[in-house]
Amino acid sequence: MPDLRKLWELRKFAAEIRLETLKEFQCLGFGHVGGSMSVVELLAALYGGQLRHDPARPDWEDRDRLVMSKGHAGPSLYASLALRGFFPLEMLKTLNKPGSCLPSHCNRSKTPGVDATTGSLGQGLSCGIGIALGGMLDEKDYYTYVVLGDGELNEGQNWEAVMFAAHRQLDKLVALVDCNGKQLDGTTEEILDLKDFPQKFRSFGWNTLEVTDGHDVGSIWDTIEQAKQATGRPTAIIARTIKGKGCTFSEYVDMNHHQFITPEQADDAVFDASNALSDIMSEEVGG
Repeated sequence: MPDLRKLWELRKFAAEIRLETLKEFQCLGFGHVGGSMSVVELLAALYGGQLRHDPARPDWEDRDRLVMSKGHAGPSLYASLALRGFFPLEMLKTLNKPGSCLPSHCNRSKTPGVDATTGSLGQGLSCGIGIALGGMLDEKDYYTYVVLGDGELNEGQNWEAVMFAAHRQLDKLVALVDCNGKQLDGTTEEILDLKDFPQKFRSFGWNTLEVTDGHDVGSIWDTIEQAKQATGRPTAIIARTIKGKGCTFSEYVDMNHHQFITPEQADDAVFDASNALSDIMSEEVGG
Protein backbone atom coordinates (compact mmCIF):
# COMPACT_ATOMS: atom_id res chain seq x y z
CA MET A 1 0.00 0.00 0.00
CA PRO A 2 1.36 3.48 -0.83
CA ASP A 3 2.22 5.61 2.21
CA LEU A 4 -0.33 8.07 3.57
CA ARG A 5 1.06 11.02 1.61
CA LYS A 6 1.10 9.12 -1.68
CA LEU A 7 -2.38 7.72 -1.07
CA TRP A 8 -3.67 11.23 -0.42
CA GLU A 9 -2.04 12.44 -3.64
CA LEU A 10 -3.67 9.63 -5.60
CA ARG A 11 -7.12 10.31 -4.11
CA LYS A 12 -6.68 14.02 -4.86
CA PHE A 13 -5.62 13.26 -8.42
CA ALA A 14 -8.66 11.01 -8.94
CA ALA A 15 -10.95 13.78 -7.65
CA GLU A 16 -9.28 16.26 -10.02
CA ILE A 17 -9.72 13.90 -12.99
CA ARG A 18 -13.40 13.42 -12.14
CA LEU A 19 -13.97 17.16 -11.77
CA GLU A 20 -12.20 18.11 -15.01
CA THR A 21 -14.00 15.35 -16.92
CA LEU A 22 -17.35 16.64 -15.70
CA LYS A 23 -16.37 20.14 -16.78
CA GLU A 24 -15.77 18.77 -20.28
CA PHE A 25 -19.31 17.38 -20.38
CA GLN A 26 -20.61 20.63 -18.89
CA CYS A 27 -19.21 22.51 -21.88
CA LEU A 28 -20.45 19.98 -24.42
CA GLY A 29 -23.90 19.14 -23.03
CA PHE A 30 -23.75 15.43 -23.80
CA GLY A 31 -21.36 12.51 -23.94
CA HIS A 32 -20.25 9.12 -22.68
CA VAL A 33 -20.53 9.98 -19.02
CA GLY A 34 -20.99 6.56 -17.41
CA GLY A 35 -17.93 4.81 -18.78
CA SER A 36 -15.75 7.89 -18.35
CA MET A 37 -16.57 8.06 -14.65
CA SER A 38 -15.95 4.37 -13.97
CA VAL A 39 -12.29 4.44 -15.12
CA VAL A 40 -11.21 7.53 -13.16
CA GLU A 41 -9.38 5.71 -10.37
CA LEU A 42 -7.69 3.33 -12.81
CA LEU A 43 -6.28 6.35 -14.64
CA ALA A 44 -5.33 8.06 -11.37
CA ALA A 45 -3.21 5.07 -10.35
CA LEU A 46 -1.59 4.84 -13.77
CA TYR A 47 -0.82 8.51 -14.35
CA GLY A 48 -0.24 9.02 -10.64
CA GLY A 49 3.00 7.08 -10.85
CA GLN A 50 2.59 3.56 -12.18
CA LEU A 51 2.80 4.49 -15.87
CA ARG A 52 6.17 5.90 -16.92
CA HIS A 53 5.59 9.05 -18.96
CA ASP A 54 7.05 12.46 -19.77
CA PRO A 55 4.63 15.25 -20.80
CA ALA A 56 7.52 17.16 -22.37
CA ARG A 57 8.22 14.17 -24.63
CA PRO A 58 4.90 12.54 -25.57
CA ASP A 59 6.68 10.29 -28.09
CA TRP A 60 9.51 9.31 -25.75
CA GLU A 61 10.64 5.90 -26.98
CA ASP A 62 10.99 4.35 -23.52
CA ARG A 63 7.66 5.51 -22.11
CA ASP A 64 5.04 3.05 -20.96
CA ARG A 65 2.09 2.81 -23.34
CA LEU A 66 -1.64 3.06 -22.64
CA VAL A 67 -4.35 1.80 -24.99
CA MET A 68 -7.79 3.05 -23.96
CA SER A 69 -9.65 0.28 -25.74
CA LYS A 70 -13.01 1.64 -24.57
CA GLY A 71 -12.28 4.75 -26.60
CA HIS A 72 -15.52 6.48 -25.59
CA ALA A 73 -13.88 7.03 -22.16
CA GLY A 74 -11.53 9.45 -23.90
CA PRO A 75 -12.77 12.45 -21.84
CA SER A 76 -11.35 11.03 -18.61
CA LEU A 77 -8.08 10.17 -20.35
CA TYR A 78 -7.90 13.73 -21.73
CA ALA A 79 -8.44 15.13 -18.23
CA SER A 80 -5.64 12.91 -16.90
CA LEU A 81 -3.26 14.02 -19.64
CA ALA A 82 -4.09 17.71 -19.20
CA LEU A 83 -3.59 17.52 -15.44
CA ARG A 84 -0.21 15.91 -16.07
CA GLY A 85 0.81 18.73 -18.41
CA PHE A 86 0.56 17.15 -21.87
CA PHE A 87 -1.56 20.11 -22.98
CA PRO A 88 -3.32 23.07 -21.29
CA LEU A 89 -6.40 22.47 -19.16
CA GLU A 90 -8.20 25.12 -21.23
CA MET A 91 -8.16 22.71 -24.16
CA LEU A 92 -10.58 20.41 -22.31
CA LYS A 93 -13.37 22.90 -23.05
CA THR A 94 -13.09 21.99 -26.76
CA LEU A 95 -14.12 18.34 -26.31
CA ASN A 96 -15.73 17.00 -29.50
CA LYS A 97 -16.15 20.45 -31.01
CA PRO A 98 -15.20 21.39 -34.61
CA GLY A 99 -11.44 21.62 -35.01
CA SER A 100 -10.76 20.16 -31.56
CA CYS A 101 -7.73 18.02 -30.77
CA LEU A 102 -9.99 16.11 -28.36
CA PRO A 103 -12.44 13.99 -30.37
CA SER A 104 -15.21 11.96 -28.76
CA HIS A 105 -13.08 8.81 -29.09
CA CYS A 106 -9.30 8.64 -28.65
CA ASN A 107 -7.19 9.49 -31.69
CA ARG A 108 -3.41 9.26 -31.52
CA SER A 109 -2.93 11.58 -34.51
CA LYS A 110 -4.81 14.41 -32.79
CA THR A 111 -4.07 14.34 -29.05
CA PRO A 112 -0.65 14.59 -27.37
CA GLY A 113 -0.12 11.63 -25.06
CA VAL A 114 -2.65 9.30 -26.70
CA ASP A 115 -0.89 6.13 -27.84
CA ALA A 116 -3.65 4.42 -29.82
CA THR A 117 -6.71 5.38 -31.86
CA THR A 118 -9.65 3.47 -30.42
CA GLY A 119 -13.42 3.41 -30.31
CA SER A 120 -14.29 0.46 -32.51
CA LEU A 121 -14.74 -1.75 -29.49
CA GLY A 122 -13.01 -5.10 -29.24
CA GLN A 123 -9.83 -4.13 -31.07
CA GLY A 124 -7.81 -2.38 -28.36
CA LEU A 125 -6.36 -5.51 -26.79
CA SER A 126 -5.01 -6.69 -30.14
CA CYS A 127 -3.45 -3.27 -30.64
CA GLY A 128 -1.89 -3.40 -27.18
CA ILE A 129 -0.51 -6.85 -27.83
CA GLY A 130 1.15 -5.60 -31.00
CA ILE A 131 2.76 -2.78 -29.04
CA ALA A 132 3.89 -5.16 -26.27
CA LEU A 133 5.26 -7.68 -28.75
CA GLY A 134 7.17 -4.92 -30.52
CA GLY A 135 8.70 -3.91 -27.21
CA MET A 136 9.72 -7.48 -26.48
CA LEU A 137 11.31 -7.95 -29.90
CA ASP A 138 13.18 -4.64 -29.54
CA GLU A 139 14.29 -5.66 -26.03
CA LYS A 140 12.61 -2.64 -24.45
CA ASP A 141 11.45 -2.65 -20.86
CA TYR A 142 8.31 -0.52 -21.19
CA TYR A 143 4.91 -1.78 -20.05
CA THR A 144 1.79 -1.71 -22.18
CA TYR A 145 -1.49 -1.15 -20.34
CA VAL A 146 -4.86 -1.76 -22.00
CA VAL A 147 -8.08 -0.49 -20.41
CA LEU A 148 -10.95 -2.73 -21.52
CA GLY A 149 -14.68 -2.50 -20.94
CA ASP A 150 -16.43 -5.64 -19.74
CA GLY A 151 -19.04 -5.20 -22.50
CA GLU A 152 -16.48 -5.24 -25.29
CA LEU A 153 -15.18 -8.59 -24.05
CA ASN A 154 -18.27 -10.06 -25.74
CA GLU A 155 -16.30 -9.82 -28.98
CA GLY A 156 -14.39 -12.89 -30.10
CA GLN A 157 -11.30 -11.02 -31.27
CA ASN A 158 -10.44 -10.34 -27.63
CA TRP A 159 -10.19 -14.03 -26.80
CA GLU A 160 -7.97 -14.75 -29.80
CA ALA A 161 -5.79 -11.92 -28.52
CA VAL A 162 -5.83 -13.36 -24.99
CA MET A 163 -4.60 -16.71 -26.32
CA PHE A 164 -1.86 -15.09 -28.40
CA ALA A 165 -0.57 -12.93 -25.53
CA ALA A 166 -0.25 -15.94 -23.23
CA HIS A 167 1.43 -17.99 -25.96
CA ARG A 168 4.02 -15.26 -26.53
CA GLN A 169 4.55 -14.81 -22.77
CA LEU A 170 4.03 -11.04 -22.91
CA ASP A 171 4.74 -10.33 -19.26
CA LYS A 172 4.94 -6.56 -19.79
CA LEU A 173 1.31 -6.46 -20.90
CA VAL A 174 -1.34 -5.55 -18.32
CA ALA A 175 -5.04 -5.53 -19.20
CA LEU A 176 -7.27 -3.59 -16.81
CA VAL A 177 -10.92 -4.60 -17.15
CA ASP A 178 -13.37 -1.86 -16.15
CA CYS A 179 -16.02 -4.28 -14.93
CA ASN A 180 -18.99 -1.97 -14.36
CA GLY A 181 -21.65 -4.50 -15.35
CA LYS A 182 -23.20 -2.39 -18.11
CA GLN A 183 -22.84 -1.74 -21.80
CA LEU A 184 -24.58 0.46 -24.35
CA ASP A 185 -28.15 -0.80 -24.05
CA GLY A 186 -28.33 -2.97 -20.96
CA THR A 187 -26.41 -4.97 -18.41
CA THR A 188 -23.67 -7.36 -19.45
CA GLU A 189 -25.57 -10.13 -17.69
CA GLU A 190 -28.65 -9.53 -19.83
CA ILE A 191 -26.90 -9.05 -23.15
CA LEU A 192 -24.22 -11.74 -23.06
CA ASP A 193 -23.24 -13.08 -19.66
CA LEU A 194 -19.55 -14.00 -19.64
CA LYS A 195 -19.88 -14.94 -15.96
CA ASP A 196 -16.50 -15.50 -14.29
CA PHE A 197 -14.03 -13.09 -15.92
CA PRO A 198 -11.09 -13.99 -13.67
CA GLN A 199 -11.46 -17.71 -14.32
CA LYS A 200 -11.66 -17.14 -18.06
CA PHE A 201 -8.38 -15.22 -18.11
CA ARG A 202 -6.74 -17.80 -15.83
CA SER A 203 -7.86 -20.64 -18.08
CA PHE A 204 -6.11 -18.89 -20.99
CA GLY A 205 -2.86 -18.76 -19.03
CA TRP A 206 -2.92 -15.19 -17.73
CA ASN A 207 -1.86 -14.04 -14.29
CA THR A 208 -5.18 -12.75 -13.01
CA LEU A 209 -5.82 -10.33 -10.15
CA GLU A 210 -9.00 -8.75 -8.81
CA VAL A 211 -9.87 -5.40 -7.27
CA THR A 212 -13.18 -5.70 -5.47
CA ASP A 213 -13.55 -1.91 -5.22
CA GLY A 214 -12.39 -0.38 -8.48
CA HIS A 215 -12.71 3.10 -6.98
CA ASP A 216 -10.19 2.43 -4.21
CA VAL A 217 -7.13 3.94 -5.82
CA GLY A 218 -4.80 2.49 -3.19
CA SER A 219 -5.97 -1.04 -3.94
CA ILE A 220 -5.55 -0.43 -7.66
CA TRP A 221 -2.01 0.85 -7.04
CA ASP A 222 -1.12 -2.27 -5.04
CA THR A 223 -2.61 -4.58 -7.67
CA ILE A 224 -0.60 -2.97 -10.47
CA GLU A 225 2.50 -3.43 -8.29
CA GLN A 226 1.64 -7.14 -8.05
CA ALA A 227 1.12 -7.32 -11.82
CA LYS A 228 4.65 -6.07 -12.36
CA GLN A 229 6.01 -9.03 -10.41
CA ALA A 230 4.60 -11.56 -12.89
CA THR A 231 7.07 -13.21 -15.25
CA GLY A 232 6.44 -15.29 -18.33
CA ARG A 233 2.78 -14.34 -18.77
CA PRO A 234 0.54 -11.28 -19.15
CA THR A 235 -1.65 -9.99 -16.33
CA ALA A 236 -5.36 -9.19 -16.25
CA ILE A 237 -6.67 -6.94 -13.49
CA ILE A 238 -10.44 -7.21 -13.03
CA ALA A 239 -11.67 -4.03 -11.33
CA ARG A 240 -15.28 -4.00 -10.10
CA THR A 241 -16.53 -0.49 -10.76
CA ILE A 242 -19.73 1.57 -10.86
CA LYS A 243 -20.78 3.15 -14.13
CA GLY A 244 -21.23 6.88 -13.63
CA LYS A 245 -19.39 6.84 -10.29
CA GLY A 246 -19.34 10.23 -8.58
CA CYS A 247 -21.67 11.93 -11.05
CA THR A 248 -24.99 13.00 -9.52
CA PHE A 249 -27.04 12.69 -12.72
CA SER A 250 -25.46 9.45 -13.95
CA GLU A 251 -24.46 7.06 -11.18
CA TYR A 252 -28.00 6.00 -10.26
CA VAL A 253 -29.44 5.92 -13.80
CA ASP A 254 -29.90 2.59 -15.56
CA MET A 255 -29.15 3.79 -19.10
CA ASN A 256 -26.05 5.92 -18.60
CA HIS A 257 -23.74 4.94 -21.46
CA HIS A 258 -24.35 8.15 -23.43
CA GLN A 259 -26.38 10.97 -21.93
CA PHE A 260 -27.69 14.40 -22.79
CA ILE A 261 -27.05 16.77 -19.92
CA THR A 262 -29.06 19.82 -18.87
CA PRO A 263 -27.13 22.87 -17.63
CA GLU A 264 -28.64 22.33 -14.19
CA GLN A 265 -27.49 18.70 -14.07
CA ALA A 266 -24.00 19.66 -15.18
CA ASP A 267 -23.75 22.50 -12.66
CA ASP A 268 -24.87 20.25 -9.80
CA ALA A 269 -22.40 17.50 -10.77
CA VAL A 270 -19.48 19.93 -11.03
CA PHE A 271 -20.47 21.51 -7.70
CA ASP A 272 -20.51 18.12 -5.95
CA ALA A 273 -17.23 17.06 -7.54
CA SER A 274 -15.65 20.35 -6.48
CA ASN A 275 -16.79 19.76 -2.91
CA ALA A 276 -15.40 16.22 -2.97
CA LEU A 277 -12.03 17.60 -4.06
CA SER A 278 -12.17 20.32 -1.38
CA ASP A 279 -12.85 17.70 1.29
CA ILE A 280 -9.73 15.78 0.26
CA MET A 281 -7.67 18.98 0.13
CA SER A 282 -8.72 19.86 3.69
CA GLU A 283 -7.49 16.56 5.16
CA GLU A 284 -4.42 16.63 7.36
CA VAL A 285 -1.85 14.27 5.95
CA GLY A 286 1.48 13.45 7.54
CA GLY A 287 4.77 12.91 5.73
